[in-house]
Amino acid sequence: MNTKNKFLLMVALMLAALATATIINVGLNFREFAINSALDKANLTANIVKDGLTSHMVNGMMDKRKYFLDTITQNGEIKKLWIVRGQKVVNQYGPGYSYENPRDAIDGQVLASGTMIKKISESADSVKLRITIPYKADVASRVSCLECHKVNDGDTLGAISMEFDIDSVRNASTITILKIFAINLIFLIIALLILNHYIKPYMDLFTNLRDGIKKAHSGNFSYRFQTTVAGEGREVTDQINTLFQKMEETFGEIKHSLTTFVTKSNLSCSDPLFEAKIIIKELSDIYKFKKTIELDDTKDLVYQRLVTVLKEKYNIKNFSLHEIDKLTKTRLLIYTSGDTSCSSAVDKNADLCRAYRTDSEVVSTDFPNLCESCNDLGHDYICVPFDINDEVSLTLNIIIDDLSAFDTIHGNTTSIKNYLEAAKPVIESKILTDKLRDTSLRDGMTGLYNRRFLEQFIDKLAKQALRGEINYSVLMLDIDYFKMVNDTYGHDIGDIVIKGLSEVLSKNIRGSDLAIRYGGEEFVILLHNSTLEGSLEVAEKIHKEFNRQKFQIGQEVLQKTISIGVAQFPSDAASIWKCIKFADTALYYAKEHGRDQVIKFVPEMFEGEDF
Repeated sequence: MNTKNKFLLMVALMLAALATATIINVGLNFREFAINSALDKANLTANIVKDGLTSHMVNGMMDKRKYFLDTITQNGEIKKLWIVRGQKVVNQYGPGYSYENPRDAIDGQVLASGTMIKKISESADSVKLRITIPYKADVASRVSCLECHKVNDGDTLGAISMEFDIDSVRNASTITILKIFAINLIFLIIALLILNHYIKPYMDLFTNLRDGIKKAHSGNFSYRFQTTVAGEGREVTDQINTLFQKMEETFGEIKHSLTTFVTKSNLSCSDPLFEAKIIIKELSDIYKFKKTIELDDTKDLVYQRLVTVLKEKYNIKNFSLHEIDKLTKTRLLIYTSGDTSCSSAVDKNADLCRAYRTDSEVVSTDFPNLCESCNDLGHDYICVPFDINDEVSLTLNIIIDDLSAFDTIHGNTTSIKNYLEAAKPVIESKILTDKLRDTSLRDGMTGLYNRRFLEQFIDKLAKQALRGEINYSVLMLDIDYFKMVNDTYGHDIGDIVIKGLSEVLSKNIRGSDLAIRYGGEEFVILLHNSTLEGSLEVAEKIHKEFNRQKFQIGQEVLQKTISIGVAQFPSDAASIWKCIKFADTALYYAKEHGRDQVIKFVPEMFEGEDF
């Protein structure tokens, strides 16, 4: 039932209740009036009978009393009338006529109690009122009762009983009630019609507002309200329509604008307000994430932030994150929560990764054994590729243990890409910064680290080595008589010789070792966790291999030798800088004693110099 009908029903019920109360009140008043009217007549008749019987007694006409009583009932209002003698009168004058004996219990009760009793008897056909009034001895009346009766003042001499037919009153009241009912019914109908006429436009407007607000609650502000109400109702309707139009335009623009900041999500929702709320929340989270990583020092720390987001925001427990070098097609593991599901062959050939090769998501449920490089065939997986720039790409490999979470995780990949998109310029910046830093820390001609690198990182390296109980062997190298090469053949040839030596160094040391161009033709090599015997072996190998190098200069072949000084950290000194100085001392000793040799530092080489 709609609001209008409810309102009309409520009004109808209220008016009906009012009419019913009125009718009941009228009926009760009519009944009370009929009873009171009959009671007044009964009292009047009783007095007439009393006076008449007294006159008959005084005049000695008591034998004529029946005629007197019959004449009273002939007026039609009193249907029946009879008198009853009390016991004291019976004792004095006898029982009298037979009709003067008590006819029922009411007569007996009145004679015994001396109080009036009235009783109404109703049936479908008639309504009768029975009244029995006692006669009491009274010395104060015009004729004292005690003159004729041997009784005391106040004793009950007898009673008079009468029956009145009050059907006419009931009929009159019924007709009146029916008229009142008809009037109330007509009034009710007219009132409802008038109310409906005036209220219907407002109820229609209310219904219209309800429907429009219901649509607005679901994000649809295209609804326009209509009404036939004039005045303030029309003004309110126009204002709401203007408001809805503005909200439709505003939220439409907001939604369109927001989607330009984040990749379109998989959110399936017809409510633009709710969708805007989700997008704004994601934008806020992404903004905080981006502001955080922009202040991070290194690319690795940015990757750690991404891992934290995957764990905490998306509740992904089993995944791996890889960085792919597009130039070398090699892959580097950044993070894994366990064993990566990809074959180790992908690390050397990134093209074996289907996600990287096709630059599209790989979802295991799309086809059996979709990616040939996946070793974990017992679990479903999702692989997400993401390009950082022309040189670097990322792949996210998510292993799904619980199939019930598959759709949720798959649906979140779009949102995850939003974070990757936010991290992309920061990662690019860190890569560029690393390149610039690496360029500034490398020798432009040989590609080896330069002395600046050594100055920036040597103390940190020494602390890590001491903390991890790791030793380093320090080799200081110098090309013998290198100045003669520059003086004789020019600096271009000198540069070729230096490049040749750098190639020999790079070839004969491990990835964990460091080769540094210390200055000019001088080089420093730090051999990671190497014994003295191992370091001397490497030094000899470098020494011999360079000596075999031949540099073609026109028709002439040039061969050079090197001298190498060796020191041990931390056995020779607790500072790597001191070890470099000791290695340089050993190199100087080698040059002073014939050159073209490898010399291990010993304290006797100080000759009293304080280091």
